Amino acid sequence: MSVVLGACGNKTATGEDKKDIVVGFGVGTYEEQFRLGIVPILEKEGYKVEIKTFSQNMQVNPAMKEGSIDASIFQSTAYMEGINAELDADMAVLNFVPSAPQGLYSEKHQSLDEVKDGSVIALPNDPVNQERAVRILEDLGWVKVKADAGTTDFNLSSVEPDKFDLKLESLDSAQILVSLADVDYGVVNGNYIANAKRQITEALKIENTPEQHRVTVTVNKGDLDTQWAKDLKAAYESQEFEDYINAQDKYDGFILPDAWENN
Repeated sequence: MSVVLGACGNKTATGEDKKDIVVGFGVGTYEEQFRLGIVPILEKEGYKVEIKTFSQNMQVNPAMKEGSIDASIFQSTAYMEGINAELDADMAVLNFVPSAPQGLYSEKHQSLDEVKDGSVIALPNDPVNQERAVRILEDLGWVKVKADAGTTDFNLSSVEPDKFDLKLESLDSAQILVSLADVDYGVVNGNYIANAKRQITEALKIENTPEQHRVTVTVNKGDLDTQWAKDLKAAYESQEFEDYINAQDKYDGFILPDAWENN
């Protein structure tokens, strides 16, 4: 295995059955799940696995399109579909992985009851995660979202006050957790909470994550029927991987794959 920053390496052939596979990640807990929980399963089946960790999530999908990685594990279905359109790519979902829900956190307040007009709420600045975050505020009755609001093209012009007139600030997803001291509340992606050795259950409000926002294993559509893709999917759905995840306290509160119900 190797861990690298940025996109590099040889191109991979779509639709090819092989025993050497390259899997790409953004920085976060999904790489650790894969390295410690999935790679040992694949290696027992004779696979040689290379891990490429990119310094920014936006670098991963171009690497998939150019063929320098075979699969990626960092994005949701909604995000993938938006990038497919943007890059004229042909990615597809192979399966779902244990996914960290977003949550509303605060270092200044102990409860949601302390919100008021003018409270500052930090939200992710990318459209897909921002739409997710705003839905948490909508569920609380704090804001209203216009009926024609998109997902992959979401922006804050679609948000109106409801119970409160809030100040919504857009920040890079990775910066919100470290910026909580400067805002009243922040919506943080759960993988950053897990990486910080904190518990998702610390959130004052946890999203009810819809399937389109759960993290997936993504491959190029032409690879869906390859044996290596089937084996990768089977590893994620295996009892061995389920046991690994359930043994790690850091994954408490994660959304577990429906396929595990068959184990």
